[in-house]
Amino acid sequence: MATDARIRELDARHEKLDHQITQEMKRPSADPLRITNLKKQKLKLKEEIESLRVRQ
Repeated sequence: MATDARIRELDARHEKLDHQITQEMKRPSADPLRITNLKKQKLKLKEEIESLRVRQ
């Protein structure tokens, strides 16, 4: 059960990062470095989520 809660938490953070990336890309003066950092964070979360799902 704790794993399910952790996955849900990570999924929520993943969605939040996705939203932040979308918003940053819409800005006229989007910061490519910020976008890259957000995408890296999102990828790390995805990897952690997948790792937890495999262990279930």
